[in-house]
Amino acid sequence: MTFTDQLWNTIQPVYDEILALPFNQELTLGNLPEEKFIFYLKQDSYYLADFTRALSLAGLRSHNMEYLQSYLEFAMGAVTVERALHESYFERYDVPEYIEKSPTCFNYTNFLLSTATLGSNAVSIAALLPCFWIYREVGLHIYERASDNNPYQDWIDTYAGEDFSESVDRAIEITGQVAEAVTPKERERMKEAFIYSSRLEWMFWDSAYRLETWKPEVSVFES
Repeated sequence: MTFTDQLWNTIQPVYDEILALPFNQELTLGNLPEEKFIFYLKQDSYYLADFTRALSLAGLRSHNMEYLQSYLEFAMGAVTVERALHESYFERYDVPEYIEKSPTCFNYTNFLLSTATLGSNAVSIAALLPCFWIYREVGLHIYERASDNNPYQDWIDTYAGEDFSESVDRAIEITGQVAEAVTPKERERMKEAFIYSSRLEWMFWDSAYRLETWKPEVSVFES
């Protein structure tokens, strides 16, 4: 069994819980409340900005030029494809100009950025992988079960699409190759980072469904 197969087997229970979340169940049926989807999109746009930075850092810190090229391409793809997806929905719905970054989004993006800057590059690459891998599997799962005339079909098609799948395969491949070149202790750190990010993926969808806010709430615009 490959290292990346071991990673997926480890987080299979987390993935199963992600599929069972009300957010993804209702998104599949097409009856997810618009308010929750908009909140998710706003949080995802915040996440995407920092995810792109972390991807770029993973590429720039790599000594392998092919890895550098791949991670910079991942970053550009996130900016062009996923940002365009967000903006298409923002134009379609009446989206509030400002929604505060949620605690879960803050936690997740800070974990990725701190790992990308302070951890080893191998650990950073492992921490970035769940966003690729889990999203593809969730996208494919929902695509096969989605209701007709689903209002979120564009989102579903993006993450179930061939272009995204090719990027996921490449990210998995690189993670496996990197794991082969490091010590067993470092592979254990990679595994821990992968698990932590996977848990945060679960939290991200769950927090969007709950419209998660900081408690107690304090407006950043208050004097």
